[in-house]
Amino acid sequence: MKGRTYRKCGLFYDETPDGGNGYKMAKRPNQGLHFYDRKKRKIHFTVIREILLYVLYGAAAVFLAVFTVRNFGFRIGNIGNSMEPMISAGQSVLVNTLSYRIGSIKQGDVIAFYPGGNTNAHPSVKRVAALSGDSVQIVDGDLLINGIPYTGNDLYPEIADPGIAGVQIQLGDDELFVLGDNLEGSEDSRSASIGAIRESFVIGKVWYALPADGAKSGRVE
Repeated sequence: MKGRTYRKCGLFYDETPDGGNGYKMAKRPNQGLHFYDRKKRKIHFTVIREILLYVLYGAAAVFLAVFTVRNFGFRIGNIGNSMEPMISAGQSVLVNTLSYRIGSIKQGDVIAFYPGGNTNAHPSVKRVAALSGDSVQIVDGDLLINGIPYTGNDLYPEIADPGIAGVQIQLGDDELFVLGDNLEGSEDSRSASIGAIRESFVIGKVWYALPADGAKSGRVE
């Protein structure tokens, strides 16, 4: 004989042969009510990937912005008229603080540096006339670098005040000789109180002059 299943009062019962001519009845275990088929929920990896990429791009944008400002947007105000007409008194400039970490200082570069290496002092802006190891002398108004007239003498057609450079100066390692473009209004390496500056005093390369009243803006060459 085969077993039978029937429902009574909302419950299911199984009847199985008892070995004789009758049946024994057993209550079927309660399986609960099923309102919908259970299905495994699939994780949408595409959505997760897009969220992670969004977060990554956002973090990269913030990092790039901070990196750019810190290394290319260091801003200082130029004091005095020593760099006119390129940079006016009170005009702000941007300094590339990364340039000399990956490259070297070149003759003719306009640099910002801390006078005397004092980081609490306001930075000074000047042009590099001679590099470490060079000899410098101003003779009859001419700037001589290693005994040869400076190639940028269109900036310095005649230097009336040679200062301490009236006698030949031999620059040591890590030393630079700097001048202002406006020689008559510049206190620079010709002055005994400044003299040659150390490369370690240099903040970076001045590369852009910001707009200011009565001053031209643009790249600093």
